[in-house]
Amino acid sequence: MRRVTTLAAAVLAGALVLTSCGGDNGDDDADTTPKGDDTSSSAPASDVKVGLAYDIGGRGDQSFNDAAATGLDKAADEFGIETNEAEAANGEPESAKEERLRALASAGFNPVIAVGFAYSGAVKKVAGELPDTQFAIIDDAAATGDNIANLLFAEEQGSFLVGAAAALKSESDNIGFVGGVDVPLIHKFEAGYEAGAKEVNPDIEIQVKYLTQPPDFSGFGDPAKGKTAAAGMFDKGADVVYQAAGGSGGGVFEAAKDAGGFAIGVDSDQYNTADPEVRDVIITSMLKKVDVAVYDFISSVVEGNFTAGPVTYDLEKDGVGYSTSGGQIDDITSKLDEYKQQIIDGSITVPTE
Repeated sequence: MRRVTTLAAAVLAGALVLTSCGGDNGDDDADTTPKGDDTSSSAPASDVKVGLAYDIGGRGDQSFNDAAATGLDKAADEFGIETNEAEAANGEPESAKEERLRALASAGFNPVIAVGFAYSGAVKKVAGELPDTQFAIIDDAAATGDNIANLLFAEEQGSFLVGAAAALKSESDNIGFVGGVDVPLIHKFEAGYEAGAKEVNPDIEIQVKYLTQPPDFSGFGDPAKGKTAAAGMFDKGADVVYQAAGGSGGGVFEAAKDAGGFAIGVDSDQYNTADPEVRDVIITSMLKKVDVAVYDFISSVVEGNFTAGPVTYDLEKDGVGYSTSGGQIDDITSKLDEYKQQIIDGSITVPTE
């Protein structure tokens, strides 16, 4: 049976909130008591207990965090593991991230998965304190240790393909890119997108806007800022805008709808997750298969095969790609697949910055 535990704790004036797999907030008092079986799974119960600490936006962001949640849910249903999820807060100090990881580990969750590079310092520190707990961090290679697995992606490769799609679909030869926060990881999305667009049309105009600068990471969770940035691009002639902005991407879709333009989603197939009212403007999404990475990692732990160090999910491993939901790029998929194969066989090298 799948087992789900809810654990809630108040740390640093409420910066730490742990929630069950269902996404509901627990009570204010710490509680590690199992809340009952989910009889939807017939999988035998595993002794493995998995903790997952979200990035800003958490479960329900229709993007990066939701992809991680999908992988967690699949593993929980298949392996009968007990799980616990921890929410992040905008503007929280580094110490809050550390305490979130410690709270999961001290409640017996092992492994603990940190969703996003913002946990780099916290994972490095806490993993050093707790050598018997296994950790994984998504999108970060800097936090290293004998008990840390680094789950990485070739975002630039998937972004190349949706950049090519944008250029092939653009009628104005003017497209846009909205990044959530101006950090090296999001530069990979931008670099790949620009390279793909220019492979199709060397003269295409590409507008670029980042919503916030670190240490302000609210750009990943501010749809209003996303909408304003994208609206400005549409006003200046863009007809397709790609967003790598987490929860802010919903605002980009709204701007595309208002302007009669198109948008490109990120991480998940956002045609299937976005508000139905804006679904028709999403021509494709850059798929970053965080769900696959999370599931694979948990599977390795359940099987007793934890491996520290980096593993990169690229086009060759089907770790990134593009979606076709809605049928709006059916006429160009053969061309995109040609580019995909050229990247895999090395004929095209995609820049990362």
